[in-house]
Amino acid sequence: MKKIYIITAIIVVAIIAGIFFINTYEAETEVTKEATKVAVILNGTTNDQSWSQSHYEGLEQTAKELNLNILYKECVTAETIEGIVDALVKEGCEIIIANSFEFGECINQMSAKYPEVYFFHATGVGEGKNLITYFGRMYQIRYLSGIVAGLQTQTNEIGYVAAFPISEVNRGINAFTLGVRSVNSEAKVFVSWTNSWNDDMAAENATNILLERHNIDVLAMHTDSVKPLEMAEEKGVMSIGYNVDNSESYPQTYLTAAVWDWENFYTPNILKCLQGKFEGNHFWEGVETGMVSLAPLTDNVKDGTEKIVAVEMEKLRSGTFDVFYGPIIDNCGKLRVKEGESITDSIMLNEFDWYVEGVINEED
Repeated sequence: MKKIYIITAIIVVAIIAGIFFINTYEAETEVTKEATKVAVILNGTTNDQSWSQSHYEGLEQTAKELNLNILYKECVTAETIEGIVDALVKEGCEIIIANSFEFGECINQMSAKYPEVYFFHATGVGEGKNLITYFGRMYQIRYLSGIVAGLQTQTNEIGYVAAFPISEVNRGINAFTLGVRSVNSEAKVFVSWTNSWNDDMAAENATNILLERHNIDVLAMHTDSVKPLEMAEEKGVMSIGYNVDNSESYPQTYLTAAVWDWENFYTPNILKCLQGKFEGNHFWEGVETGMVSLAPLTDNVKDGTEKIVAVEMEKLRSGTFDVFYGPIIDNCGKLRVKEGESITDSIMLNEFDWYVEGVINEED
């Protein structure tokens, strides 16, 4: 008799769950029945193999799921964005997405000017009734890619081409280096600066500095130019990419990449707009949300690396570990984070102006 009760209970729960699923599905179908006009303002191009392409690929997936009619504006600058937003609103765009920090002042102003339009600002700060800003905890993936580099290097001299010495880039360098030294305490990470996000010549010069001064056999990057990857392929130096998976373009030397899976953010949050459930907020999401991930390891990666990375990835996903847990010593020998403590989000976002042990700044 007890078994009958249990089976009956299971059936009832299943029916209730099924009704809930159907109702949710029908609600989503209703709000996506007609196409929604969305504008995307990019500081690069949809095929730049980098930052802007990562948004394009994610949004194209979201467009299929939510029936979006997307208009892309490429290579927009801070000087031209205001007029572009005005024109997009006149064209009937209900959601406007911008992907560059330099657009921040304009987007904040435009969101107040057009309260009936939803604004999404990647890398932005602040929030409003019709504005969300968002970024991902890419430093977690940098840590994992650092493990790959630390296990791969034979010279123990790893290069890192970086854009600007700002908190975002610095925490990436530090996380990468902590990953490297978690598996290879002898390795050093040499950093060379471009002072630009996407200038190919600056990226080439920064890469040359590293390759000429040191015996670099693994090269990582935090720049939107893919020039470091091209040079690594030409010179037979192993490389770790950023933004999107470019493994097919550099088959001989590519190891993996720290990549964005923007559809995992855009789909649920644009759906909230369509359902009238939008709430202005600032998001900083980690690996558990799927916004950031490590590209599949290529055949160039040493055997055994995948298992080690998988263990560390699971620790990050579960929340039992994060990268900047102490003890952490900086590259001047000073204890920065005590054992049992961690760096706050506020410091990571706004005040990361130092480097961990093992980082060699080429400008020093």
